[in-house]
Amino acid sequence: MLCLGLAPIATPAAAPSVPAAGHITGVGGVFFKAKNPKALAAWYRDVLGLPVEAWGGAALRYDAPKHPPVLAWNAFPASTSYFAPSTAPFMINYAVDDMDAMLVRLRAKSVTILKRDDSDPNGRFAWIQDPEGNKIELWEPKR
Repeated sequence: MLCLGLAPIATPAAAPSVPAAGHITGVGGVFFKAKNPKALAAWYRDVLGLPVEAWGGAALRYDAPKHPPVLAWNAFPASTSYFAPSTAPFMINYAVDDMDAMLVRLRAKSVTILKRDDSDPNGRFAWIQDPEGNKIELWEPKR
């Protein structure tokens, strides 16, 4: 599990030769409400380096260099404090190519690093908040 670091991500079993139709193949997008969408998009672009395009969003490619081969999906109990100090009912985990470079970038932009964990078996993690108080988990996969 990426977010909790409780268990290593299992290597998917060999896919059947002809998969059944009508199933989920991946996440096609992440959408959420913002008080000021343009300002928040600019923060993600300027602070985190998200490639925000003219239409206001970003297209993140799975085949980007150093991108993990999987996307984790996990429903947390309603009582979890894992997203704290955010009160939002979600947290987005962004894969990063170089945690050290990312943290230097964040500190240069005066972003507070809530916590960092370099000992997880799945890689290195750090947590921050965006200007609207949403907690963000950064993950550099173990190579």
